[in-house]
Amino acid sequence: MTQEKNAASVLLKETIIEGVTDLKAKDPVCIDLRETDGAVTDFFVICHGDSSTHIDGIANSVTKNVSKKLGQRPWHHEGKQSAEWKLLDYVDVVVHIFNKESRDFYDLEGLWADAPIERIEEVK
Repeated sequence: MTQEKNAASVLLKETIIEGVTDLKAKDPVCIDLRETDGAVTDFFVICHGDSSTHIDGIANSVTKNVSKKLGQRPWHHEGKQSAEWKLLDYVDVVVHIFNKESRDFYDLEGLWADAPIERIEEVK
């Protein structure tokens, strides 16, 4: 990975985390997949919300923050109609916003446990 690409994906990750924490996402984490075999992205940012409205708000906050600061839009998004899980794919960083039950069920942190996981302090 080139230094420029690495710096760009780290900046994107940090900008996404700002959007997540601005809306008080629950238990946000970042999984660093850059050194993990078979990974298709550099980072996963994972969090959950208290309600479908909260989940939508977190997704909107991320989208607006990244668009405003970096001029990027998600390459792909899933779960527009879902109240359980939203996914924003920025290629180098993929954002997963769950409800608590779905997050526990899919356990992405457990699936990628061999990668470094950064716990992000929640904004109170």
